Formats: sequence, C-alpha cells, structure tokens
Amino acid sequence: VALAAQLSLSLAECPGTGSAQAGRAAACQGCPNQGLCAAGAAGPDPAEAAELRARLRAVRHTVLVLSGKGGVGKSTFSALLAHGLAADETKQVALLDIDICGPSIPKIMGLEGEQVHQSGSGWSPVYVEENLGVMSVGFLLSSPDDAVIWRGPKKNGLIKQFLRDVDWGEVDYLIVDTPPGTSDEHLSIVQYLSASHIDGAVIVTTPQEVSLQDVRKEINFCRKVKLPIIGVVENMSGFVCPKCKNESQIFPPTTGGAEKMCQNLNVSLLGKVPLDPQIGRSCDRGQSFLAEAPESPATLSYRNIIQRIQEYCEQHHFQEEKIM
Repeated sequence: VALAAQLSLSLAECPGTGSAQAGRAAACQGCPNQGLCAAGAAGPDPAEAAELRARLRAVRHTVLVLSGKGGVGKSTFSALLAHGLAADETKQVALLDIDICGPSIPKIMGLEGEQVHQSGSGWSPVYVEENLGVMSVGFLLSSPDDAVIWRGPKKNGLIKQFLRDVDWGEVDYLIVDTPPGTSDEHLSIVQYLSASHIDGAVIVTTPQEVSLQDVRKEINFCRKVKLPIIGVVENMSGFVCPKCKNESQIFPPTTGGAEKMCQNLNVSLLGKVPLDPQIGRSCDRGQSFLAEAPESPATLSYRNIIQRIQEYCEQHHFQEEKIM
C-alpha cells in the first residue's frame, strides 16, 4: 500500500520533461529517468535539433493523433483526417505512422506490400495520391505478419529517423498516428518535434468509462509535456440501424461520455462519429470511407471535425506569426 501511494504521488507531481524542474523536483526521486531529465537529455541535443528543424522547416502544420486505449479507431481517424485534408488538391498532406509494433496505416491506406525507396535527399514517402504521402515501419517489414520486437531506444531511433531522414518536401499538414498510451514513442515524438513546432493533439476515445479513464491520462500527459490539445473526438458514438432506424448505444456513455469529460476538464469536443460498418469494410479494402460513403452521417461528422481542426491550425499559425 505504501509503495502504491508513493508511486501515485510521484506520478501526480511529475513536473514533466519540459519543465525547468525536470529531474530536480522531489517527485523525481527514485524515477529511472531522473538523471536524463536533470541533464536535459530528455530532448534532442542542439545539433540534432538543428537537423530536425532543417528537415521539417517546410512543414506548415503538425497534428498528433493520440488515444489512451487501443481499439478506439485512432488509426482509422488518422487515415480519414489525411484523406479529408488531401481532398483539397492545393494542399500537400503527409501521414506518419509511429505505431512501431502495430502499424496498421499501410493496410488502411491501401499500401500493403509497398516499399520505401531511398534517394540522395533521403527516404521517399509512399504516395496514395500526388498530394498524400505516407511513411510507416510497415513498409520496412518483409511481411505484414512480422512482429517488431524492439525495446524503447530502438523505437525512438526509428522515430527520429522518420523525422530526420524522410524527404517530406513542402507539406501543409503532417499527421502523426501514435500508438495507444503515454510512453516512449509519445515522449520521443513530442521532444523531437519541439525542435520545429506542433500545432496540437487530437485525442480519440469511445463513449464508455473504461476508455475515458485512459483518455484522462492522455490529457494529463499533454498538459505535462506542454502539448496543446486541439480537442477530443468521440468515436463509435451510437449506431443507427439501417433497416429500423432505431439508435443503439453499443458503447453506453455510463458516465456522460466524452461530452461530460470535456466539460469537466475544459477541453474542446470536436465531434461525435457514429458507428458505421462501412468504415471497417473500407479500411480492410484500403479505400477512403469519405469517398465511398459521402452522404453517411459518419462522413458528415468527420468532415465537420476536419474543418474544425483546419480552423484551429490556421488560427494557431496566425498567432505564432504575430508572436514572431
């Protein structure tokens, strides 16, 4: 009991890796990363930061897609966000999959079996459309069934390589699909991208409390690492039977769902996406659900959410320019 209480206190009082008190606060005592944080080694060194800045200078907006729990539709949302933004042919969109152990983006984007090519300017993304490029560890595996059995440092090294060595070119939106949780990959991507900029994070959840419980941790993570939260998306929010038109709550919002949670935590609710079996079928075929079912209530919800994210990014960019 004493150990659990001590751990709970340490987690609650962690100053965050970006804080001046990182590694020096009382709550840091006994943390295995105390030395790294105190030495300022939690982020990229100056030379590394300069490299990342140079590579990402032409990226206008960066959006991270997070989820506390697996299986809430985060990768599906990332893919459809990329498709939705790329529907504007004047915009260049990039989708980076850093779910190292569960890379589903190649399948969802219809790119299974594709390989990464290298040129003098770095790795080339795999393109779905002329204005939509994708990078994932899935392109580096000999088979989609291969397991990636790596410890944290190797995962972090690949994430850094994706940011530093991929020839992203001029990009209006870089969408980063992350694994569930608040661990190595999340710390790495936030710290590496801090060398350039991040517009913010979109957090995906489902309505039931078991998912919201983990999303609260994700919101706490964002605040600790000073990552702006664009808002929360409630996925799988009700199901309307196509025959009888009755609505069922497949995942009942027993504690008020994402809407209540967002009110309590002062976070924006970007929208609710209803369940639609066609979404799963489109993902399995590697097709865009937005194009295949343009009149679906889920598509309309996605489009509203994407518009809100665009508006946030433009406003964020405008505020940054004013500060500069």
